[in-house]
Amino acid sequence: MTSDWRPSAALETLQQRAVLLAAVREFFAQRGVLEVDTPILMPTTATDIYIDSYRVDSAASFLQTSPEFALKRLLAAGCGSIYQLGKVFRREAPSKRHNHEFTLCEWYRVGMKLEQLMDEVEALVQAVFAAADSQRTAAVKIERLSYRALFETHFAIDPHRVSLDELAALAEQTLDLVAADLSRTDYLQLLLSHCIEPTLPDACFIFDYPVEQAALARVEDDETGQPVARRFELFLGGMEVANGYFELLDEAEQRARFDADIAERARRGFDQVPIDEALLAALAAGMPECSGVALGVDRLVMAALGIADIAGVIAFPQLRP
Repeated sequence: MTSDWRPSAALETLQQRAVLLAAVREFFAQRGVLEVDTPILMPTTATDIYIDSYRVDSAASFLQTSPEFALKRLLAAGCGSIYQLGKVFRREAPSKRHNHEFTLCEWYRVGMKLEQLMDEVEALVQAVFAAADSQRTAAVKIERLSYRALFETHFAIDPHRVSLDELAALAEQTLDLVAADLSRTDYLQLLLSHCIEPTLPDACFIFDYPVEQAALARVEDDETGQPVARRFELFLGGMEVANGYFELLDEAEQRARFDADIAERARRGFDQVPIDEALLAALAAGMPECSGVALGVDRLVMAALGIADIAGVIAFPQLRP
């Protein structure tokens, strides 16, 4: 019998966490955004090669890494703007920023452009930080930085046009990395995480990612005529907290992206997962124009309370090696 039965987070912190979760719900209630619940266990899951799901063989299902697919089916059914606040699961090594089970707030705003959603994410952060510290007088200023500008500043390259060979040479020079069979996205993510993220402002959005990283976001031309993925990520204290899209509505394009994911999974020897045909049917039926974002609540609580370890804001984290 283990003697380590107590929660990892202080009881005072868990009480503060409850206050912050109430602030999140109040934020959406004031804006008329409907709270919904969708299943945690479903027969399909994300095809993204950078996301690893838990398969539940006895139920022929997966623990969901995000409620995205189900929420989009509700959008297509006419629910209007919606959000879900609940548990999701990802197979990744536990760390000070990662837990297999975590709390996600995901929401979709019908008729809202990506820049407007960034405004709303910023407003939510302000509301949560204010709830964490009633004496706070200065608003959290969230800078907005383009993906291209960051790579031009740090490496003098255009990440949308740089070749695979150039990225491999840069990774070898900068990270002392010599690796075979890495993609442009692999190299860009390594350079971003190891070299750029540690230098980011305390609070910032990174927006307009390379098209290979579009996932479920639309691809549109930026002000220079370069096609970019219309998505953003929010970083607080150098930690990724949220990921938002101007949502793709084209069923054929989404199917092609899913097929590409499945093929790449097979090439890399990753677990195979089924394509969510119900989501594609919903897109074919017509999902309204919208923007959506998934925000890691545990990490937001960490940032608001100044706690560096995720174990300090949840009661019972997974054990670490």
